[in-house]
Amino acid sequence: MAASATEVPKREFRGAWLHTVYQDGYARRTTEQNRRWLIVQLDSLQEAGINAVIFQVRPSADALYASKYEPWSKFLTKGGKAPAPYWDPLEFMIEQCHARGMELHAWLNPYRATTSSKEKLPSAHPAASHPERMIRFDKKLYFDPALPENRKLIVDVVSDIVSRYDVDGIHFDDYFYPYPVRGQKFADDRSYRRFGNGMSRGDWRRHNVDLLIESVSEAIRNIKPWVRFGVSPFGIWRNARTDPSGSQSSGLQNYDDLYADVLKWAREGWIDYQMPQLYWTLENKVAPSMHLAQWWSENAFGRHIYIGQDVDRTMQNPDIPPYADQSQLRHKIEITRENDNIQGSCFWPGYYVTENHGGIADSLAADLHAFAALVPDYPWLGGQTPRAPRGLSVNGRLLSWDSSPVRMSVDDVTRYVVYCFEENDEIDLGDPSAIMCVTPACQYSIPEDIPRGSIFIVTALNRVNAESGPSEFITY
Repeated sequence: MAASATEVPKREFRGAWLHTVYQDGYARRTTEQNRRWLIVQLDSLQEAGINAVIFQVRPSADALYASKYEPWSKFLTKGGKAPAPYWDPLEFMIEQCHARGMELHAWLNPYRATTSSKEKLPSAHPAASHPERMIRFDKKLYFDPALPENRKLIVDVVSDIVSRYDVDGIHFDDYFYPYPVRGQKFADDRSYRRFGNGMSRGDWRRHNVDLLIESVSEAIRNIKPWVRFGVSPFGIWRNARTDPSGSQSSGLQNYDDLYADVLKWAREGWIDYQMPQLYWTLENKVAPSMHLAQWWSENAFGRHIYIGQDVDRTMQNPDIPPYADQSQLRHKIEITRENDNIQGSCFWPGYYVTENHGGIADSLAADLHAFAALVPDYPWLGGQTPRAPRGLSVNGRLLSWDSSPVRMSVDDVTRYVVYCFEENDEIDLGDPSAIMCVTPACQYSIPEDIPRGSIFIVTALNRVNAESGPSEFITY
């Protein structure tokens, strides 16, 4: 049974991660095959109600876009050379996502420089040109987070993307200092002696990451203040047995093991959303996602929380008693919707959604995402409420309205929301079932099954998703 409009929120982040690391399919396909394949992915995600795509464009100090700082990614092409025939995956994904009314967040791994010990690096790769700035750990190379020149490079890379591409967000994943490996040490003694300034090793490492996050945030704000900066941390900040303010869990800790004090970043206003990876089942003994979701909501510090959901564990495990669903999907989504400090979810991996793994796409489209949702707004990023669209007209089955000028400002109108009400319906713009589409275009083709006498209304969204008041009504 499909969810009712009162159960499906009008505002909800519905994201999907599309990773490129360890994905050799991109390199095997031709340019045209890649484009067609990504169109299929986006069409499938749109049908499942996804409204934001997190697309990985810097998996390991390389680029799935035209970068002057780093070579083309080995996951797309060989030898650091540009793809032939030429295409820019980031540019393509921005165009395709925006055409569907979806957001595109560019996903970067900040510190990973290689993914294996056998890589032959092109000369333009930072690990090849500056090996002295790297630390080898677990058969991979990592940027030394203590070095100012490494932080500067990462800030320059982000600034370049934000300056040249119309991204909606910059997204960092959970890899800060690398995940611990038994018997191995992250060899930063030399940097610690040079920069430690009497701090404990842990505090010093956290300070290094803090400096990067603050610098990236400042750079984004100075270039395009409407571009969101988000992080998807590991799902545990600290356990309560380590810190009374931590969660009732007993797993690895962001603060102590990855040296990522993500709560500080939210508290300081450096990031706009946290997307904790609660990839466990609801009742997992080490890390119960149902309790962790509540903990994260209590530590939002006025920023958005979106829950990272693992598709496989969610769809392959039955719900907990007394619930009787064959998967935990509905229960997990209900937890996010019942909590005012959680504004949505993001699904890992997005390819599992497009493959309908465990029936997730069907469940989302028919039920939990039965109606369209607007991405939540970000009022702290500024901007004014947009002016309502003007000049609505109907010619045959084509609804159109006047366009708004684009001035590269937070107040630019980037999308429109088309609402439809039957002749005798109550006009309620809070009802998501009335949303026909979210579109960047200034026109909408009215479906043949819409009855004559229906009423259309259009609103405008600015770059931080603030919605205008309604346009004039027009009868079809």
